[in-house]
Amino acid sequence: MNPNILDEIVQAQKRGEARGIVSVCSAHPTVLQAAMRRAARTGAPLLIESTCNQVNQFGGYTGMPPADFVRFLFGIAAQNGLPPDRLLLGGDHLGPSVWQAEPAGEAMQKAAGLVQAYVQAGFVKIHLDASMRLGGDDPDKPLDVELVARRTAQLAGTAEASATPASLPRYVIGTEVPIPGGALAHEAGVRVTSVEDAGRTLEVTRAAFREAGLESAWERVVALVVQPGVEFGDDFVLDYRPAAADALARFSETTPFVYEAHSTDYQTRESLQDLVNDHFAILKVGPALTFAYREAIFALVRMENELIPAAERSNLVATLEAAMLRNPQHWQRYYRGTPQDQAFARMYSLSDRVRYYWSDLPVQIAVEKLVENLSRAPLPESILEGSLPVQYEHILDGSIENTPTAVILDRVQTVLKDYASACGK
Repeated sequence: MNPNILDEIVQAQKRGEARGIVSVCSAHPTVLQAAMRRAARTGAPLLIESTCNQVNQFGGYTGMPPADFVRFLFGIAAQNGLPPDRLLLGGDHLGPSVWQAEPAGEAMQKAAGLVQAYVQAGFVKIHLDASMRLGGDDPDKPLDVELVARRTAQLAGTAEASATPASLPRYVIGTEVPIPGGALAHEAGVRVTSVEDAGRTLEVTRAAFREAGLESAWERVVALVVQPGVEFGDDFVLDYRPAAADALARFSETTPFVYEAHSTDYQTRESLQDLVNDHFAILKVGPALTFAYREAIFALVRMENELIPAAERSNLVATLEAAMLRNPQHWQRYYRGTPQDQAFARMYSLSDRVRYYWSDLPVQIAVEKLVENLSRAPLPESILEGSLPVQYEHILDGSIENTPTAVILDRVQTVLKDYASACGK
């Protein structure tokens, strides 16, 4: 897609219009299918992003380098009727994060390779993030903001050299982001970025771009990442409070940029609208979408337990639990408490670390078995009404078919609908 869509959103915001775009941060095929089907139906553009951990030149945890991930996305788009020119690709947290334990020179060299691979693969929305300490940086001192800016400019130079004139990147800069995937502990509140800190980030980063001869790249910076005061974790959500971010919102009106808000998962429709009204025009969401997928799957499991003989059931929940216990690296450092607390969190935490296990082969087979078992006949309305009331209503009014697949997709699309409403789509 032409990256001008991002320019148009910024321009609309500067005209006083509450316009935004949702950034779908997920590699889950069903989540992507739901997002693409909705975009195909509504005619809206679709922004999909991957992170440096998820997709990088060495594969990341998906096993896909950027070019392979692009082919994966366009394959799903083709299957679901979404024209390729309506799909916008973004790279999130592109920088040395994956290699921060390595010496700074080596980490930045790999970060440059990461950025190059993303841009050459066709990603046009590039969030440059060099905010982390690297090997050799003083662990006892805050990372110097000017050093972060110079490293950011270095990565921007790589992106510029890797781009084609027809697809010049749009950049997002900034370092004050919530912990990717949610906080590690319950928080009563988070500090909203101050106007002084936001202004300082812009000032030093612009100077670094200018010093590196990247004035034309600076003209394509569209957004700044700041902390608007939203966060979620294992068992809590911090809702957006417009009054707390009022000064930050007003500051945006004095700049050519909008804000990008991370970790907006589980915000209400009203809070999402308030964020867009306050110039947080790019709303990133990921775990809330796979959480909705999990909700639909578990509701179907409960139906399977009522409708299918025990010997023929998918045993999906037990299979999923076995996969998480067999390979605990994706959840173990996130979930605290007693074994019972951890068992509950593995299945129901808002951090949704279970999202890393849907690609496990036995889990995939169990999901397929579940869908097959419940596709033999229409799902009983008496069970649907209590388990998935919104999808039950959509079946009644003819919006969706009475099938397990339609129910799952619609549950994910219900979350996306709140974002689309907030973004003016």
